[in-house]
Amino acid sequence: MKNRSDIGKSAEDYLEAMIILKERNGYIRSIDIAGFLGVTKPSVSNAMKRLREDGYIEMESSGLITVTEKGMQIADKIYTRHKKLTGFFVTLGVDPEVAEEDACKIEHDLSDETFEALCRCIDDYGGANKSKKK
Repeated sequence: MKNRSDIGKSAEDYLEAMIILKERNGYIRSIDIAGFLGVTKPSVSNAMKRLREDGYIEMESSGLITVTEKGMQIADKIYTRHKKLTGFFVTLGVDPEVAEEDACKIEHDLSDETFEALCRCIDDYGGANKSKKK
């Protein structure tokens, strides 16, 4: 039973990149997405067209991009997974760069059930560590 959205990994990556760029820069532009994801401007244009047609983003005449509420639900979910998984892997002793890459690989395909169980385990582990330090 898959819990992933129907938009696909690539679209999820674009939406996640957009909220990261919005957080960093205060705005989202196609050129910044291309640089962030390491893809060509035409690839970004094609992706933006699909995301706009499907109601995940809106584009202003100035070129600035806004993620809609529908898009934000997916972007937040993926970005939350990314941060939680990266932090967990780093806690396990994984190099932060490797942890980031590995989180990217699994954040899309992990079922909600497994992710929630992992979060409970992380919270319990973190709680156990905190009580031991006192």
